[in-house]
Amino acid sequence: MRAVDVIVKKRDGGILTDEEIRFIVDGYVDGSIPDYQMSAFLMAVYFRGMNFEESSVLTRAMIDSGDTYDLSSLKGPLVDKHSTGGVGDKVSLILAPIAASCGIKVPMMSGRGLGHTGGTLDKLESIPGYTTRLTDAEFIKGLDEVGYCMIGQSERVVPADRKMYALRDVTGTVESIPLITASILSKKFAEGAQALVFDVKCGSGAFMKTIEDAKELAGSLVKTGNELGKRVIAVISDMNNPLGRMVGNFLEVKEAIDCLKGNGPEDLMSLTVRLTGWMLVAGGITPDIEKAEALCREKIVNGAALEKLKENVRYQHGNVEVIANPELGPKAKVLKKISSDKSGFVSKIDAYKVGLASVVLGAGRAKKEDNVLPGVGIELKKKVGERVAEGETLFILHGDDESSIEEARDLVLSAYSFTEGKVPGKGIILKEIVS
Repeated sequence: MRAVDVIVKKRDGGILTDEEIRFIVDGYVDGSIPDYQMSAFLMAVYFRGMNFEESSVLTRAMIDSGDTYDLSSLKGPLVDKHSTGGVGDKVSLILAPIAASCGIKVPMMSGRGLGHTGGTLDKLESIPGYTTRLTDAEFIKGLDEVGYCMIGQSERVVPADRKMYALRDVTGTVESIPLITASILSKKFAEGAQALVFDVKCGSGAFMKTIEDAKELAGSLVKTGNELGKRVIAVISDMNNPLGRMVGNFLEVKEAIDCLKGNGPEDLMSLTVRLTGWMLVAGGITPDIEKAEALCREKIVNGAALEKLKENVRYQHGNVEVIANPELGPKAKVLKKISSDKSGFVSKIDAYKVGLASVVLGAGRAKKEDNVLPGVGIELKKKVGERVAEGETLFILHGDDESSIEEARDLVLSAYSFTEGKVPGKGIILKEIVS
């Protein structure tokens, strides 16, 4: 078998066999297939696509390219959730302790922020002392004793994805549904999840800008996961506006703590409870979504979910005192309140611009090697649908220097749109695909 023959077959629209797909993946990982041939293969897939059977074989080949976690010794359903990324998306920080308090084991392998979207690992590591670097034994022990662990991707897990993604990033082949599907599912199944719930973001602050693209990706994730014998549920949610009121690493931790105390913003709470509820259904804890959501809210009210967060922070070497009193956490050097020069109702807050502003402040990365600042970010005092008077505080910037604050100020001000009349209520969940 030759790589060029497989490339030509896909270039011409052919359906690849299991052996051909594995040949390409294995050859690229062991170095026998060079970057230029893999680039050609990725471009062929980008233009010609793959059917669900091909996507499932590609996913399995990528899983088999490295180590996987053996979680067979654990009791309880293993269910994870994955978001395609957004602005102010701290759902994982709230969802994992709720799910764990309900009896789900959550093996969560998360990523760092890049571009205008934040990363779960950066948010967690803004808690003083918290480490996301655990040995395999520590990861499994934490799942057993606490119910969830939050780690980054090991270099030994799915090396094919790490190499292929780096190549996709510089060859214009990132926006391919089969390649995105295989990339996401391979990492999640390698971590040991038995079922998955996906939050596919849609809108200006998301990777998928249109509902059509979001539906295509969600459908691909569900069907390909099913081909691999896994239960997969996808929720498409609105990311035209930032989620919640806080954007920034420790600011989002503080908001997550508020949510676990029952005081979170409605958009963030409703999405988190829905996604966690589907995890309970997928794991067989409850028979339907209504009972699942009721159980999630019960665990918030009785304090069990917040207690799980404290257990996890303690286990992963974080300062639990910061969870009890968030004012002990990292803070920005400068706080600046920005007032509105208009009156009316907020009709939109462009999530993309707010995300860019958070990067300007230092909460995100322009390049992978950039460091992030734990205490900086944006606090949205007025959200969509709320009335604002001229001169009233619209948002507060948390920054470490005046120049970045001025640049961020202009970006966030330009993100706000206003209308004279009330804004009709709109649900954050756009569509659900339940297999």
